Amino acid sequence: MDVKNKRLSDGEFEALRKEVLAQWPTGKDVDLEEAVALHKSMPDHRIFSKKLLEAKRSKSTLIQPRAGVPVIEEHIKLMQFLESEGEADLLPTTIDSYTRQNRYEEAENGVSESVRLGRAMLNGFPAVNHGVAGCRRVTESVDVPIQVRHGTPDARLLTEITLAGGFTSYEGGGVSYNLPYCKNVPLERTIIDWQYTDRLTGLYEEMGVSINREPYGPLTGTLVPPCISHAVAIIEALLAAEQGVKNITVGYGQCGNMLQDIAAIRTLQELTDEYLSKNGYNDVIVTTVLHQWMGGFPADEAKAFGVISTGSLTAALAQATKVIVKSPHEAVGIPTMEANAQGLRCTKQVINMMCDQSFNDHHLESEKNIIRRETRSIVDKCFELGDGDIALGVCRGVEAGVLDVPFAPCRFNKGLMLPCRDNEGAVRILNTGNLPFSQELKDFHAEKISERAKHEKRDASFQMVIDDVYAIGKGYLVGRPK
Repeated sequence: MDVKNKRLSDGEFEALRKEVLAQWPTGKDVDLEEAVALHKSMPDHRIFSKKLLEAKRSKSTLIQPRAGVPVIEEHIKLMQFLESEGEADLLPTTIDSYTRQNRYEEAENGVSESVRLGRAMLNGFPAVNHGVAGCRRVTESVDVPIQVRHGTPDARLLTEITLAGGFTSYEGGGVSYNLPYCKNVPLERTIIDWQYTDRLTGLYEEMGVSINREPYGPLTGTLVPPCISHAVAIIEALLAAEQGVKNITVGYGQCGNMLQDIAAIRTLQELTDEYLSKNGYNDVIVTTVLHQWMGGFPADEAKAFGVISTGSLTAALAQATKVIVKSPHEAVGIPTMEANAQGLRCTKQVINMMCDQSFNDHHLESEKNIIRRETRSIVDKCFELGDGDIALGVCRGVEAGVLDVPFAPCRFNKGLMLPCRDNEGAVRILNTGNLPFSQELKDFHAEKISERAKHEKRDASFQMVIDDVYAIGKGYLVGRPK
């Protein structure tokens, strides 16, 4: 499969587009020029890219939940509740699992069953089945911007329908929606399919409509070292920019050590700007998002609010442009809309209290420097492996283990790198695998983990990894032996 980081020509795109729009009957309702006119008629406060830019300029942090149900009327009710009672600045529409796998007939059955039984029989909103008109009913029902959030390896038809349906932000990418989500899909395949999504977004941009694109930051969600998620975010930003995307939000999943998390968000903005500029993409606006803790949660709701609060505090002090909020029902399943709103209000309270405060510590610059060196070593090696082409380079990099996502289900991911926490709870690397780190960086990680092992009077081992995965759910950050 021939993959290159090269903008799709008009002819290539149009040939693909005929195939994509024919994948399900609702594709016939997509009219690009009419959709562009719809977007141009929207007020600024309903446009994701404009609201993010305003937040970036004012150094404020916007709040956004995760949410989605299958029936349009119920989804609208949910969105309106999260806007009014949850005080959400931005809203999501989480897509169901059948749609993510392009299984539209089964999604259709799920909608019918949800209506018949009066309860959700899908774990999200099947936007392709509801079509352009259904999506517009959703986006026009609220007064804040709405984003599509999903997890789809081949998201081309979903992109066409939701952008035409008035959504102004679209999450995902060819790397971040492959390695953490797929088992057998080659990375080359998803990168090529996501070039279509980014080219469509670029076409909207060329026609005067700026759609926000957001690579999925947390990846597998638990103990992902900043350099890994940063490298993926930067690479996906470069792939998107080549196709004409001009507004990109890069993300990071909270790891729990506040100093490391603040350093991570600040370097993520800096490094993404650096690599975009270095590669000639000088007109791309970059913003950041912190995802509150993506691992196990305490079942006790009061304790869950404690986890939510630390994520809120970190987002505010790091000056992330937005924060993706969890609910106190995280440990038990899909939250009620009331619980979802509670998580939002908790986050809003903390952010409002922190808006005039800043965080600077003499250790912060040291942590930022470690993240910079690690991230550059991975991204630069991918460029080298691809002979200057980052699309080819990331495929070869994953194959070689140069870019290695922990706990990923994808069989093309090397899976050699193992993270665990150091004695202060920062995520370090127990086994660097084939990461292209200098000996100095390897020694740094070994020393940090050795300090913890000495403190706990045990050997550094895989047991530390296991203990750390479950620690927050049990009420702690570091998985100490009892």
